[in-house]
Amino acid sequence: MVIKEKKDLGIEEYNPFEHRQVVKPNSDIRSLANLLKASLGSGLLAMPLAFSNSGWLVGIIGTIVIAFICGHCVHIFVKTSQGCCRLERKPLLSYSETCYATFSNGPKFLRPYAMFAKLFAEFSLFFTYVGVCCIFTVLIATSIKQLLDAYVASFILSIEYYCLILIVPLCLMVQIRHLKFLAPFSLMANIMLFATFAICLYYIFGDKITIADKNPVGHIARLPAFLSTVIFAMEGIGVVMPVENTMKKPQHFLGCPSVLVVAMTTVLVLYSILGLFGYFRYGDELRGTITLNLPIDDWPAICAKIFISISILFTYPLHFFVVIDIFTRYAEPHVKEQYKNITQIAVRAFIVCFCGGVGVALPYLEQIIDLVGALFYSILGLILPGIMETVFHWDNLGRYNWILYKNILIVFFGMLCLVSGSAVAIMDIIKLASGETV
Repeated sequence: MVIKEKKDLGIEEYNPFEHRQVVKPNSDIRSLANLLKASLGSGLLAMPLAFSNSGWLVGIIGTIVIAFICGHCVHIFVKTSQGCCRLERKPLLSYSETCYATFSNGPKFLRPYAMFAKLFAEFSLFFTYVGVCCIFTVLIATSIKQLLDAYVASFILSIEYYCLILIVPLCLMVQIRHLKFLAPFSLMANIMLFATFAICLYYIFGDKITIADKNPVGHIARLPAFLSTVIFAMEGIGVVMPVENTMKKPQHFLGCPSVLVVAMTTVLVLYSILGLFGYFRYGDELRGTITLNLPIDDWPAICAKIFISISILFTYPLHFFVVIDIFTRYAEPHVKEQYKNITQIAVRAFIVCFCGGVGVALPYLEQIIDLVGALFYSILGLILPGIMETVFHWDNLGRYNWILYKNILIVFFGMLCLVSGSAVAIMDIIKLASGETV
């Protein structure tokens, strides 16, 4: 391996952790809060719908398997990034910089593709989190509309108008520019999300649950929708590198126990419980998020709808951080110093307006979740990590080349999710747009 060769040449191994100079570093607790918030949110509450697509038996097994795969992919990507930091003698690397460094230090026949790998990663990250911001806009708008339609009957607006109204508070929220200042919002959002989770369980177990009429195995044609929703729910890969790079003790991100292990274990337990029993309670009547199935005339349910709206509102800037970070890296060097601040304000507002416009044009929550999960999270969370680890370890792929074969399976699984999930989501959107039911 390249690192081993450098040791053999007598070059002192570079420790990137000792050279990091982060202006506002995060503690392990704050980093865990940000990572949990990246993986939790609308995805957690969409899990019952995922189980209705797969059936309860396939759902529980599939969720465990996908959680393990997603957690493993995050682990190998961060490990590869840290290895590239040592090779490049740099304190930290972003997601796309890791892709570039991996190829530029890989086998000679792949080095010319280093810049393509970086640009492809940037493109995927940018549009992934633009898609997430669109989903959050529609989710908040849907929850608010459901409440106001029930209690302010004289003020009935379509969901498109609520998407437009939300642009104002979202434009203000995204002006926060440091992850350190977003951590308190993430903590409050997590508290509200857990409260929503508890209220959902209250209604789920508030009456006798019937299992006999629930399918252990769903229709095979809906399995891609299950995979897309779970991958969307599980993955927070775009936020992983910013979180790890801003940690006070980044060596605590990997290992056991570690920030990553605690986060993924928490995610798996919460997703499995809510997905399984949410499906048992509401069956095929489930909507995009389970809070939309809760009664509208009971105060705990009303609180849950309010909590999830505020929680997603507080989460929006964290995911938006990935989008604006990419813009800043490419555009800011070309902006004069005196215009940088006003440019940041204007661009942040423009992106929020764009996401609101997409919400107005396509207010189909379930289908947008499936499309973003299938199209972009499969690339970022499964395909690219498998490729990066393979390229990084090209000279030493383990005994019997097990790293190569393992990553071939991961990339194949990611491609399967991408193609099948995107096809199902697009067909569902076309049906809804033409007035048909899915």
